[in-house]
Amino acid sequence: MLGLGVMILSLAVVKGFKQEIREKVRGFDGDIRVVKYDLNSSYENSPFLKDDNFVRKIQNNRLMTHIMPFATKPGIIKANNEIEGVMLKGVDKTYDWSFLKNNLAAGTIINFSDSAESKRQIMISKIMANRLKLKVGDKLLMYFVQPSLKRRPFKVVGIFETSIEDIDKTYVVGDISLIQRLNNWAPDEIGGYELRVANFDELNTAAGFVDSNLPIKLKSATVVENYPVIFEWLSLLDTNARVMLVLMLIVAVINMISALLIMILERTTMIGMLKAMGASNGSIQKVFLYNAFYLISLGLVLGNLFGLGLSWFQFKTHFFKLDAASYYMTFVPIQSNWLDVVLLNAGTMLICLLVLIVPSMLVSKITPVKAIRFK
Repeated sequence: MLGLGVMILSLAVVKGFKQEIREKVRGFDGDIRVVKYDLNSSYENSPFLKDDNFVRKIQNNRLMTHIMPFATKPGIIKANNEIEGVMLKGVDKTYDWSFLKNNLAAGTIINFSDSAESKRQIMISKIMANRLKLKVGDKLLMYFVQPSLKRRPFKVVGIFETSIEDIDKTYVVGDISLIQRLNNWAPDEIGGYELRVANFDELNTAAGFVDSNLPIKLKSATVVENYPVIFEWLSLLDTNARVMLVLMLIVAVINMISALLIMILERTTMIGMLKAMGASNGSIQKVFLYNAFYLISLGLVLGNLFGLGLSWFQFKTHFFKLDAASYYMTFVPIQSNWLDVVLLNAGTMLICLLVLIVPSMLVSKITPVKAIRFK
């Protein structure tokens, strides 16, 4: 019971971790980023003209769901006698706001219905809001260091919390047209495209399609390439899960072997009497295997109730908490899959029964005379 329950919980937690962290990273930065192909390694993008032909190809491909222009520009926020270096991420009305809406701690998203007003609206992270002592509705000044120092007033309309430290400590979100004006870009010049794929498992296929259709002056990179440390850490979780499954399976097998040997020793006299009455070793062996099957089945039922019950409880209540600074989230995530549960049950049953065949052969070593005398 405990072995199967822990295996179900291990898979659910590992899959939940991978899903939550992956969705947080790709939700803010997109799955594929397209920028100008040059030697620029600064935080500020090199501009290029929008390519409508490239956009149409992406929109018409089944692998893609969104393509959105963006631009970034470093700045310094000053508010309440505090200063903070930030990266302004500029987007437009075509931006997919689903991720930021799901991670809003307060306020709302930028309203692009009024183009003049949207240039003065900004979204900041909860970490930044706490450091600068800001709340929704407050005003701030942002300074942009360039040949002629420029400053712009903003109003905080939304506060988000992704729990990804690299994002929350760095980025604020605003209108891309402000960056275009500050950099003296043309209205159809942008810093890059963010692309979202329909199925993350097909990311490499989608990236290959994008590369084959990229204009000659552009280059692309996937979210895995942009955040290698995070995704390498996620791949290590799979190893941890495999180790946990093997250990729990070994524990379950050892327990079942011990239980079967105890049953055989307790029933030594019965085995001798059955043999004296003409029962074969195989038929007696089946009796003990059937009994072991019953015990394993009972353990599987209780294990499913324990594992799935605790998973459901955590999924609904988020009772078990985590340190967001270390784990990128505030609670233990759960993602249960019925196929995983079925395979775990079937695999545990099959392996236990196969392993129990060997100790059940101890029946053949028992002779009727010695067994009856044993009584």
